[in-house]
Amino acid sequence: MCVMNGATPPYSIGDLSARTGVPVRTIRFYSDTGLLPPTHRTPAGYRRYSDAALSRLHLICVLRELDVDLATVRRVLDGDLPVADVAAAHADATALQIRVLHMRHSMLRLIAQRGSSPEETVLMHRLTRLTSDERRRMVTDFIADLGTDTPHNRGTAAALRTALPELPDVPSDAQLAAWMEIAELIADDGFRARMAHAAVPPADADALPGAAPDAVAELIPFVRQTVAAARAAGIDPDGYDAVPFVDAVVGRFAAALGRPDGTELREWMARQFEAGHDPLVERYWRLVWIVNDWQVVPAHLPFQPWMIKALRRR
Repeated sequence: MCVMNGATPPYSIGDLSARTGVPVRTIRFYSDTGLLPPTHRTPAGYRRYSDAALSRLHLICVLRELDVDLATVRRVLDGDLPVADVAAAHADATALQIRVLHMRHSMLRLIAQRGSSPEETVLMHRLTRLTSDERRRMVTDFIADLGTDTPHNRGTAAALRTALPELPDVPSDAQLAAWMEIAELIADDGFRARMAHAAVPPADADALPGAAPDAVAELIPFVRQTVAAARAAGIDPDGYDAVPFVDAVVGRFAAALGRPDGTELREWMARQFEAGHDPLVERYWRLVWIVNDWQVVPAHLPFQPWMIKALRRR
């Protein structure tokens, strides 16, 4: 080994260890494998290292702390690979690890909150490990199973495809919980049957079963607009402020149907609205909004739950 000015390099392996905190046996391993060749050997065979070797060891330590493998470290030290390229690649890998850890953290919190059973925990773990393509395939398979044998089913499938739930790479706890609930719903044959028969998107003809088409065409858009206005104003259907909205709707129904306003008409309306609304299907759509982080627009919410409650308030 070359020694500048005939001087012996200042550092022994023990000195390097003291200056860097790297164990002696690790430095010896780096030296033996050629990552950190000794600058000089004494007549007795002891290894000595220069300031340049100390700097090289510092770089090795940084790269290893960043989880860079030894083969890549060697390429950097040999000048075959720029540090910037290594940093870029490992930044991407670290971002992926962060997403995985965030998902794991959210899943653990969800398991704790739900008091999940061992079986549910295994299922949740499997679902959270799916790729975005695999999650999308789960939903599209569910939609395909609805069938296309009727115009209604084709319309339902088309509406569902326009709003597929897309879980982000770093979901919030609420988004992960919503995705898990969607996965449970679409795996249920009973829910599939309910979705196949639901009005998606809500059809006016289904909102008021049994009523004449002309009456539906006139009344239901008015109800939708009225309930949307009440919701936009933050009015509770159980509160006194809901009375003018309900009275306006009932008055329109009484005039169109030729029936007097009263308890009998209001209960009949509530029953009709119940028949035209499936709360579990509505729940699915609300979960999709949560997963996709979409803003809830009052006019797009089913009007039936608000109006049913308001009609039956004391």
